[in-house]
Amino acid sequence: MKKILIADVKSSITNLLIQFLSSRYIIETKEDGFETLTWLQMGNFPDLIITDLQLPTLDGVELIRRLKESGYFRNIPIIVLSGNDNSTVRVQCLKLGADDYIVKPFNPDDLIIRIENIILR
Repeated sequence: MKKILIADVKSSITNLLIQFLSSRYIIETKEDGFETLTWLQMGNFPDLIITDLQLPTLDGVELIRRLKESGYFRNIPIIVLSGNDNSTVRVQCLKLGADDYIVKPFNPDDLIIRIENIILR
């Protein structure tokens, strides 16, 4: 079973994601960017990362930057799930290497299709 890492400080979003993804994927959750980076550096390699941009200690943009600059983690696909609908921020994330950018609120079925398209490439 494929593993998805969710990095989001909002437990309501995390719980929603767990609810509709856990029957298809193993779910790991982290609440801030530094904790996410540390978990990955400990040798954990998910098949996909879903991250919010507003994370404590290390925001989502910087997390994407560090992961994509790293030799170890640059191939892990990243979906940004954010309440920020600013096109400048969206373009910045995509230029840094995010594979998709979805604005909250979102349709769970839409997210599942995007996850499957990314993981099955």
